Amino acid sequence: MQHDRYGNPLSTASLDAALAYRDGVDHILDATYGSVDALARAVALDPGFALGHAAHARALMYAADMAGAKAAIAAAEVALDGATDREISHVKAFSLVLSGQAPAAREHVLAHATQWPLDALIAQLNCQVFGLIGFSGRPGREAEMLAFTSALAPNYGEDWWYLSVHAQSLCENGQPEAALEMMERSLALHNGNANASHFKAHALYETGQSAEGRTYLDEWMLDYDPRGLLHGHLSWHAALWALEQGDDAAFWVLYDGGVGPGTGSSLPINVVTDAAALLWRAEMAGWSIPAERWRTLSGYAAQVFPNPGQSFADFHAALAHAMAGDGDALARLAEAEVGFAADLVRPVATAWGHVARRNWDGALQAMTPVMADHARFGGSRAQRDVLELTWMMILLRLGRGDEARRAAATRRPVLIRAEHAMEAL
Repeated sequence: MQHDRYGNPLSTASLDAALAYRDGVDHILDATYGSVDALARAVALDPGFALGHAAHARALMYAADMAGAKAAIAAAEVALDGATDREISHVKAFSLVLSGQAPAAREHVLAHATQWPLDALIAQLNCQVFGLIGFSGRPGREAEMLAFTSALAPNYGEDWWYLSVHAQSLCENGQPEAALEMMERSLALHNGNANASHFKAHALYETGQSAEGRTYLDEWMLDYDPRGLLHGHLSWHAALWALEQGDDAAFWVLYDGGVGPGTGSSLPINVVTDAAALLWRAEMAGWSIPAERWRTLSGYAAQVFPNPGQSFADFHAALAHAMAGDGDALARLAEAEVGFAADLVRPVATAWGHVARRNWDGALQAMTPVMADHARFGGSRAQRDVLELTWMMILLRLGRGDEARRAAATRRPVLIRAEHAMEAL
């Protein structure tokens, strides 16, 4: 009997298959390039290795190969004869995800992690802001994510993967200093952990350490494979700091080198959300964004998210459509009925339409109710700052500067610098 890195038994007699599996899972957990090849090797060495097929499915999901992922999980289900209860439950979690049953998958992962907390590849599904809890659309999802990662703590100790995901939960719940300390411990154990590097960038953003953050990412990314899952999103973080520092040359190098459509290896959801947020935050800072940039992004968003459903992507896609002048695409999102936060997508899409037409009264009326709980959209605080900044900008455009300053000071103090920049418009 072979075992994974956490001591869980694996139903394969092949040591080489188990080693390839461990390698592939580590690539998934640290968001580095190589998981698909490693896990394809594992199942080639042992075609009856159910968990090898399941992990291969997860790797293919991260490679945006959903057809391949569904084929891999089907192979895992076929290979379950004689499997343990843990392995059967493990495969079921991915089956639920790949069949679009996100709420059922989230509850299944909660139960699975309670019984087998060291099954990190399954626990991972409920971790991070893009996970099953993060995209649940439920009020309090940030606190729920922290409760989930906190419950895992007694089982993991000083494990580099666990430290990084629990640190992000702390950061998103208003504890960036504690998160930063924990991320440093993760990176000391495994500096190649792109998740820890990413979450460190979030903590530095939340504490206003712009110069430190930009320097850190510039150095860390030198050794990160551009094909890695987070290369584009880390470029987004670096571009935000370049924007704050007025470095337009670096901003566009980063945007065109991994953030915008067709420029890198990011998942479509990251391309749409990161690109839209960057272009709009640049416009709010007074930069002139070529119309063709918005049209290209709007066309890409319409291609990869043609119908409402992924609410976090939808509200960013609506921004791209509004700025590109695609009224039909925008109208579909302003009438969205499908999605975990469709009730929030509708007013935000409406607000973007008003913003594009410079109808500030209409924009304020549409946007204000959303501000009470836009955390339901998922994503990080840093990503949802595009809404906070837009709301403040609208107030400024309406001559309500005192209210905008109070909003910045009470809701997102880290944005006061950006609010002052907009006030100069």
